[in-house]
Amino acid sequence: MRHDARITAVLGPTNTGKTHYAIDRMLGYRTGVIGLPLRLLAREVYDKIVALRGPSVVALVTGEERIVPDRVQYWVCTVEAMPQEIGADFLAVDEIQLCADPERGHVFTDRLLRARGLQETLFLGAETMRGAISALVPKAQFLRRERFSELTYTGAKKISRMKPRSAIVGFSVDNVYAMAELIRRQKGGCAVVMGALSPRTRNAQVDLYQNGDVDYLVATDAIGMGLNLDVAHVAFSSLSKFDGRRMRALAPNELAQIAGRAGRYMTPGTFGVTGEAPEITPEVVAAIEASRFTPIRKLQWRSARLDFTGPGRLIASLEAAPEDEWLARSRESDDLAALKTLAAEAEVAARLSDARDLRLLWDVCRIPDFRGISAGEHAGMLTRIFGFLHDEGRVPEPWFARQVARIDRTDGDIDTLSKRLAYIRTWTYVAQRKGWVEQDSHWRGETRAVEDRLSDALHTALTQRFVDRRTSVLLRRLKQKESLVADVNDKGEVTVEGELIGRLEGFRFRQDKTATPEEAKTVRAAAVAALAPEFHLRADRFYNAPETEIDYTEQGGLMWGEHAVGKLVKGADPLKPMVQAFVDDEAGPEVAQKVERRLQHFIDRKIAALFEPLMAMSRDEALTGLVRGFAFQLVEALGVLPRGTVANDVKSLDQDARALLRKHGVRFGQFTIFLPLLLKPAPTRLRLVLSSLAKERDVFPESPPPGLVTIPTVEGVAQEIYTESGYRAAGARAIRIDMLERLADMLRSVDTRGGFEATPDMLSITGMTLEQFADLMQGLGYAAEKGERPKVKPAPVAAAPAEVAETPEGEPSDVPSETPNETPSETPPEAPREMPVEVPQEAPAEAPPEAPTEDPVEAPTETPETPPAEIPDATAEPSEPGAAEAVSDVVAEKAEPEVEVFYTFRWSPRPRRGEARGRRQGAESGGRPNAKTGGKPGGKPRGKGKPGGRPARETGPKTYQSRPERKDKIDPDNPFAAALMGLKDKS
Repeated sequence: MRHDARITAVLGPTNTGKTHYAIDRMLGYRTGVIGLPLRLLAREVYDKIVALRGPSVVALVTGEERIVPDRVQYWVCTVEAMPQEIGADFLAVDEIQLCADPERGHVFTDRLLRARGLQETLFLGAETMRGAISALVPKAQFLRRERFSELTYTGAKKISRMKPRSAIVGFSVDNVYAMAELIRRQKGGCAVVMGALSPRTRNAQVDLYQNGDVDYLVATDAIGMGLNLDVAHVAFSSLSKFDGRRMRALAPNELAQIAGRAGRYMTPGTFGVTGEAPEITPEVVAAIEASRFTPIRKLQWRSARLDFTGPGRLIASLEAAPEDEWLARSRESDDLAALKTLAAEAEVAARLSDARDLRLLWDVCRIPDFRGISAGEHAGMLTRIFGFLHDEGRVPEPWFARQVARIDRTDGDIDTLSKRLAYIRTWTYVAQRKGWVEQDSHWRGETRAVEDRLSDALHTALTQRFVDRRTSVLLRRLKQKESLVADVNDKGEVTVEGELIGRLEGFRFRQDKTATPEEAKTVRAAAVAALAPEFHLRADRFYNAPETEIDYTEQGGLMWGEHAVGKLVKGADPLKPMVQAFVDDEAGPEVAQKVERRLQHFIDRKIAALFEPLMAMSRDEALTGLVRGFAFQLVEALGVLPRGTVANDVKSLDQDARALLRKHGVRFGQFTIFLPLLLKPAPTRLRLVLSSLAKERDVFPESPPPGLVTIPTVEGVAQEIYTESGYRAAGARAIRIDMLERLADMLRSVDTRGGFEATPDMLSITGMTLEQFADLMQGLGYAAEKGERPKVKPAPVAAAPAEVAETPEGEPSDVPSETPNETPSETPPEAPREMPVEVPQEAPAEAPPEAPTEDPVEAPTETPETPPAEIPDATAEPSEPGAAEAVSDVVAEKAEPEVEVFYTFRWSPRPRRGEARGRRQGAESGGRPNAKTGGKPGGKPRGKGKPGGRPARETGPKTYQSRPERKDKIDPDNPFAAALMGLKDKS
């Protein structure tokens, strides 16, 4: 330094233009060096100077990056990497107040005491350094710079109320991520800036914020060191930090350094707290707003005069105490701790033969612990590197290549990528040291390329996690006051400015969640503008759509493909429901009416097709009087009417009236009056929907799976639900009503009073096991008595050709043997046709009638004896191999005969489970008065035929009749009646 060189300390708060002033001063000289506190800030200043003077004369030197052109004039460096004694005309050190920092202070103090420019030296920093600089650099001049804008305190604010262009500051990675995630949910996203980020990642995140893609920034205190950002408000999420050894409260000057980033140039700024941070005290607020802080009294110092004559001497020189009262010995740094550890190792100590070796060891120990795993891990890596450099003169290229290759991966989450970036910084630092690796220029490029790839991957991961790209794009366009361009593709996806904002489902727009209600309203308005023509096009396509594209659900919804377009609502008549279309108001009344008309046409035609027999019956003018009234009841019941509810009306119908109803497919069963065609799955499914609408049920029952003869009963389900489903509940299962009528036909031929057993045909048509059949019969009002008897082996007979069981109509049975509970077709089998003339008696209204008074004569059950010829003689000699075993088997069978289980069923009417005892029979329960008990329902039968009232004993099946007396007049058009009259005339 020349004796007339100037030393100036430019002091003042943030936003005073100190760094910009230093850059202008340096460019006024032929050569210059500027030292900056952060690698990120160094990169920012380097880019500015390159933009002014070009890359050929500007160098960038940091611990992990080295760009040095051949004709370098200006050096931009971190303070630690500043070149010593290069004879530059100008030298500047930024943020000189870091001389008091416990970690790095000794480096800044060394530059304050020893770094000088040949013509001018600038120290840039806070006003708190005035006294220290005056004492340690007597020749220094001072230049006070005032803040360009006003800085005020606004108190605490929630994240949800944070204004745009705000920076939220945290002091740990976890805190930064938590705040960023919260802002993404509430505000659409944010940029993330931390000191551990590479310059490439940091610049990409800053660009995300500066370009307006996001309005919020979450950062560590790294933004307090000169990063120039367009920040209007700074909010502290905490007022304490971990300084490497302990948690401590932030000093007022530290708070001011960070808060001062709010309000760039002439724009006023504000600061405050958020989250769980307490309010800043008024005294501290006043100090920050006025930039008045306690002056710094001690600077961290470490001797620059190192003694390399031995490890002990080197350590002692590093721990030497300062002589000046302004200086304080810095606490043990990472490099000194590493030196102590390595010097104590025998392997390292054996290699220290002279000062050259000790200098090499000290250089190795100064490799920063970027990884931060543990002191032991770091020391182990340093030991290996020192061994390579001492023994081989350089780090072996294959080993170095393996370390880099292990890190060169861009998969993984944010934490994984951040760790890899920290690892590659170590090898980048090694590659930057001259002569440490072969082809050092090549490996500098390789490690830089790996860092760039990891940086890009980390930026992408941060953006994906903490930025809602769709919302950020929309917000930027909204702020630009431009009209948004919306579009709808063939899948119904609605996009605005290329970002998906929702979907068109049928004729309703489902908008995705956006940042705020105001923004959502604007986005919806833009989407509706694009949807207006789409609504009309869809309405036209829907109106002309085939019936196969439209369907109804079991809960009454109306579907067009996979989208709901309406629902059924109750109408004036069960067979005439109304529809309610699901159409957005923005589509307009014309679209809504067109959709509603199409849905009404669909359901009207569906009902007309599936309930055609009912529609025809309601239009038949030949049905008058009592017949028409009965038909009206059947139509109201949608084709399935329990006989017990209309027992008196059925009794009042004569044969002619019933014949008129039978022409429309009505069957008068013992349990149910129904139309067999309406028991098919499709009418049943629609009947449940229409009935539920008419009865205004909250939840519609689902139709049973098609083809099942019986289904399990569910506790709490009313009998009317089973009836509407085409079933009758009996015991643990419900049986389909057409199959129940077929079973009732079989029961007419058995002695229900004397008792009977289930036949294979009965089990076949119900598809049940014997135990299940017994439960069913008990549910129908029969008593089931379980018994056991020896099982009779049938005599061997010649195989007969298999016969197909037939229904009463002569059609094959619809109950397959392999799946006894299912029919092979969805269509329930039609009930047997009834012959009104040839069959003079009709089944009673309720299940089998009351038992007759005669006691049935029970035939003794005998076990047929096995013919003697079938039993081999146990004393006879076996005539062929295996005969002896056969004889022993037969003897065993005679000793322990097989037992089979059987049930005897007898009619035993009793109140059903859940019904009151002694309930009245008749119209309420489906029963009818008993003529033998004097009209008393359920009474005990009275005997007749013998004195004393005891009935004569009869055997065989009993037949009963509930139909009205047949008229003497016989219909001449009936061929069966004509034949009967001819027989009478002959007799």
